[in-house]
Amino acid sequence: MQRRNFLTAAMLSLLAGRALAAPRKPAPKKKTPPKTAKKPSGPTARSADAPVIDRPPDGSSASRLPPVRPPEPPAEWQTHEITTRIQLRRPSGPTRLWLPLPLNHDLYQRTVGHRWSSNAAQAGMRRLPDGELELFFAEWKNGEDPRLELTTTVSTADRMFDITKRTVAPEREDILRRNLQATTLIPNDGPAHELGQRIVGRIKDPVAQAKAVYDWIIERAIYSPDLSASGSGDLRKQLAQGQYGGRSVDINGLFVALCRAIGIPARLVFGLRVGNSRLFKCLGVSNENATQSQHCRAEFYIPGYGWIPVDPSDVRRAIALEGLSDRDNRLASLKRVLFGVWEMNWIAYNVGLDFRLPGSQNQERLPFFTLPRLENGEGSDPTTPEFSIQTKRVEL
Repeated sequence: MQRRNFLTAAMLSLLAGRALAAPRKPAPKKKTPPKTAKKPSGPTARSADAPVIDRPPDGSSASRLPPVRPPEPPAEWQTHEITTRIQLRRPSGPTRLWLPLPLNHDLYQRTVGHRWSSNAAQAGMRRLPDGELELFFAEWKNGEDPRLELTTTVSTADRMFDITKRTVAPEREDILRRNLQATTLIPNDGPAHELGQRIVGRIKDPVAQAKAVYDWIIERAIYSPDLSASGSGDLRKQLAQGQYGGRSVDINGLFVALCRAIGIPARLVFGLRVGNSRLFKCLGVSNENATQSQHCRAEFYIPGYGWIPVDPSDVRRAIALEGLSDRDNRLASLKRVLFGVWEMNWIAYNVGLDFRLPGSQNQERLPFFTLPRLENGEGSDPTTPEFSIQTKRVEL
């Protein structure tokens, strides 16, 4: 090996010496280029054959954009019909009702349509200006027995994160800034910041930092099946007491709080389980009754990769309800899957936090919105009415 290296070095030196000793050829005479007409100083003409996006001017923002490719649409889809029914008896005063509606996200979820029947004086869809939440609003006059049946058809697909593909277009700056800020229940400083820094330690890669937070939560958070709905989401209380856990909003909310505290944009995505799970039975609905199937997931943002889905809460749910032990190979597989994958048996409602219901007579701001909300009379506190949700698979 040493002889081969020596011969290689000797050959390079020999070739360099020959190059120095070689006689120099006279430089060729420069040819005078023919005179051409000057280019017009005005802007370059654009047409359908030569759009500006294909040939941007030097120094423009379009010439500095990273190469991106549109994501490939999923091949396999499921379509579900979700029907919500509400019927009230003798409410006092005028009655207003709000129901969450699914997000229309072409990548992994598509809202096919809505239809409803009701005796409401007015009814229709409302949307917050920032686009984070869409809902159904209905209002009845005094003396009427409110009745509503709303059916939404939604197609869903598995959502998967591919670490080999880093070609996603950047997110809007205002959206990223919003998902780094603290809210009423989700802090990003004090105990959250200190705990987040302690978890990631010297890890520098943001994906690895988020994975460290994910693993830490799975090891320490406790899933509480006795709590109602999706939980309270009071992360300030968890961090102050040092006791972590609850339902999906509590556990996945802890992931969001810790990510925001270390500078990674993250958000909760509120939704509803609508079908069977291929992972564990407890992670889906086994029949058509989805009245108590509200479930919140989480995602975090990395430049180039976009929003990456996670669900540490469902790992803890499977441990609690399926009796998985730390030595169970199924638990190790589930932990790997739910860092980057959402099953198609769930629909996303919204990512809204700390907002007022449009048309409400009350000044209360809701921390999040997953259940129907009802107001009776002027200035009354919104409550959750009796309701039922049925879901079924359909073919388009």
